[in-house]
Amino acid sequence: MLILASASPRRLELLARIGIVPDKIIPADIDESVRKNELPRQYALRVALEKALAISMQFPDDYILSADTVVSIGRRILPKAEDEKTARECLELMSGRNHDVITAIAMVKNGKIAKRAVQTKIKFKLLTTNETKNYIASNEWHGKAGGYGIQGLAGAFIMHLNGSWEGVMGLPLYETKCLLDGMGYSS
Repeated sequence: MLILASASPRRLELLARIGIVPDKIIPADIDESVRKNELPRQYALRVALEKALAISMQFPDDYILSADTVVSIGRRILPKAEDEKTARECLELMSGRNHDVITAIAMVKNGKIAKRAVQTKIKFKLLTTNETKNYIASNEWHGKAGGYGIQGLAGAFIMHLNGSWEGVMGLPLYETKCLLDGMGYSS
């Protein structure tokens, strides 16, 4: 049985694109606070693994798949935007600049662990006040790392992307399929 340890509808949609439908979806309830001096890649890998491990405690014989997406500028991890102020601050920080999106995936079964992190470099256009205002009004930013979703209106802000579009959306498909295959999962 495959359990997706995520409440993200985007991750479920992305898995379906490669013909994988989890048997269960059980979001992990863990502390996702950034630790002192933790770098973005380390943070994403740790949180993805902790999510998988939390669910594997209840279902040790099943395949547990989890992921975590982090947006960063240098060493600074941008928050998930839960309010307009945070979303605006994130957009203003990324406007006209490069940033990184790191999605870590982890899989656990019978104590065996596999994990990977995929880093994508993105350059945003210089956003106008109106573009920022309209994006904030769309509410697409809500609950998203860095205050935007690539699959929506913010896709028009991206001048350049080097890496995995699906990874930015929340689940890098190639790496996820490799992880599943490597752990012996077959759909």
